[in-house]
Amino acid sequence: MRNAALMLGVIGGIIGMIVGFFSFGYTEVIDRYGEVEGMFEQVSNVQLIRISSFAAPLLAIAGGAMARARALWGGVLMLLSAAGMMYAFGFNAFTMFPIGFVGIGGLLAIAAGKPDEPKPHF
Repeated sequence: MRNAALMLGVIGGIIGMIVGFFSFGYTEVIDRYGEVEGMFEQVSNVQLIRISSFAAPLLAIAGGAMARARALWGGVLMLLSAAGMMYAFGFNAFTMFPIGFVGIGGLLAIAAGKPDEPKPHF
């Protein structure tokens, strides 16, 4: 379970970085070139989007990397990342996979209470 949490956290964080790049870039373009009425308008809370674009993927990748050694801490970081992405960006076609991957990874990391014990496969 820890390995699955690691992979889901890192993959979700990378996809979240892509969403973050576009979200941060969108706010920058609107600030520099202005709004186009009815087409491109600035978001209501620019600082929230910019901070979440950086912090949420960072928490997801860090939580995924910690999932093997410190499963509880890694799981909490991944759940915070999923909550941050959900709050800042909402749940839509571009955020459903990063939120889902990071959320499931966080739950798996927390559920992995103790290290996996070696068991024979037969």
